[in-house]
Amino acid sequence: MFENLQERLGKTLKNISGRGRLTEDNIKDTLREVRMAFLEADVALPVVREFVKQVKERAVGIEVTKSLSPGQVFIKIVREELEKAMGEANEELSLNAQPPAVVMMAGLQGAGKTTSVAKLAKFLKERKKKSVLVVSADVYRPAAIKQLETLADEVGVEFFPSDISQQPVDIAKAAISHAKKKFIDVVLVDTAGRLHVDNDMMDEIKNLHHAINPIETLFVVDAMTGQDAANTAKAFDEALPLTGVILTKTDGDARGGAALSIRHITGKPIKFMGVGERTDALEPFHPDRIASRILGMGDVLSLIEEVEMKVDKEQAAKVAEKVFKGDGFTLDDFADQLKQMKSMGGMMSMLDKLPGMQNLPDAVKGQMGDKTFIQMEAIISSMTKKERARPEIIKGSRKKRIAAGSGTQVQEINKLLKQFTQMQKMMKKMKGKGGMMKMMRGMKGMLPPGMMGGGGPKF
Repeated sequence: MFENLQERLGKTLKNISGRGRLTEDNIKDTLREVRMAFLEADVALPVVREFVKQVKERAVGIEVTKSLSPGQVFIKIVREELEKAMGEANEELSLNAQPPAVVMMAGLQGAGKTTSVAKLAKFLKERKKKSVLVVSADVYRPAAIKQLETLADEVGVEFFPSDISQQPVDIAKAAISHAKKKFIDVVLVDTAGRLHVDNDMMDEIKNLHHAINPIETLFVVDAMTGQDAANTAKAFDEALPLTGVILTKTDGDARGGAALSIRHITGKPIKFMGVGERTDALEPFHPDRIASRILGMGDVLSLIEEVEMKVDKEQAAKVAEKVFKGDGFTLDDFADQLKQMKSMGGMMSMLDKLPGMQNLPDAVKGQMGDKTFIQMEAIISSMTKKERARPEIIKGSRKKRIAAGSGTQVQEINKLLKQFTQMQKMMKKMKGKGGMMKMMRGMKGMLPPGMMGGGGPKF
């Protein structure tokens, strides 16, 4: 998310960051560019106006500290105003209620509401250690009820059955009653979506809300609809007392207009964002971290949290022990590393959270996409056990067989083997005194020019 905005703001703020002093003229020129960048990112006009006004008021006649240049102070102001526009801090779900805490999900059809129910259920179960019951009050789409049942089974939470002959209020009340008897902590109620906001839908959802009185009413909206997402959220908020927003499909939204507009237009916080199709692809929305990403400063805190949560530490320890003992790093180990990275959303998802990664050349980014990972896994899976343990035996006829089995070309087999050999050499360098430094020097040769040179660390 925010690729376009990152690129435009990056160029604009780079021009002012080296300025010895800030004048009304250079602030005006920079803010004109910032305004254009926001409008191109489909940020709502009232938000753009307010943002530019606040930055200008704070930047003109600024008191510059000794440790920062005027340009750096300007960037600091932009960052703080970005945070303010999105809500300043993450607002967690309020679940301090007599169990079960009832959470109602609302939104238009196709926004990813049912999937978000499952993702939130998994999040609450795994990160908050809550017992969760999910129920569908969507009596218009039998497929939605079945979909939720399948997803509930996948994430390991209880599903309360319902069918299209029942009334939404009766379904939700029965589910809450069942949860009370079983001492379940949280009930997530999925509601019917429509293709657009209409009176019947609003009346139905108002009645349901009144009947179950949820502690949280979350509006699920598609980030790819840009500022329309904020306008739809506002229409719902006028009918329902919304407590927060879940922004979905942010991995497919290169603009980011919705994230920057929703808080200002609705006054409601974005509590979560969906970052992919997997059931674990839901992240708490941290305005400060998102502001850092927009300005190309990365989001290392989210990356650390993700590694903590998703990396198999036992497996990683086994590989490390194997390497240090000198038992070698095999293609099976390589395949395990690929799986671990895939569970974290792939290499690009990880790199997006590192500072300065938006400057990577497109050619390099292309080599790090999900497609490349899937291809690598297919190639390794097409090898025999002996070939994975001793890749040096993979010659002409074996390469042709592996290429045919994985649906790839021989040159792609060669490329993977070359990458693996480089990784193997790096692992060998980790053994013994000064191993990590040697490995970093080896990595330097594998990275694109400028990534670990120039202003970066010297090895």
